[in-house]
Amino acid sequence: MKNSRSKPFVIGISGGSGSGKSTIINEIVERLGSEKIAVLHHDAYYRHRPELSFEERTIINFDHPDSLETKLLMKHLVQLISGEKVEVPIYDF
Repeated sequence: MKNSRSKPFVIGISGGSGSGKSTIINEIVERLGSEKIAVLHHDAYYRHRPELSFEERTIINFDHPDSLETKLLMKHLVQLISGEKVEVPIYDF
C-alpha cells in the first residue's frame, strides 16, 4: 500500500521589518487550517550572544544576515520536509 502522506510544500515569505509577512502567514493559516501548517519564523534563529553585555547587545544590527542562524533554519527545513521533528530555538530579545 502506498503511503498517503504527501511531500510537504514549502512557501518562503520574506521582507523587511513591518512589511506584512506575519499578516500574510496568518491569512494562509486561517484559510488552510493550523493543523496542516508548520510556521518557522526566521526571528527564532537569532544568534545567542550571552558573552555580550546588555549594552553591547543594544548596538547589534539585528537586520544584518550575520545576526541569524540561517544554516540551522535551513537544516530544520530539510528535516521537516523529510518528516522529522525539529526543536525550534526560542530567542529572548
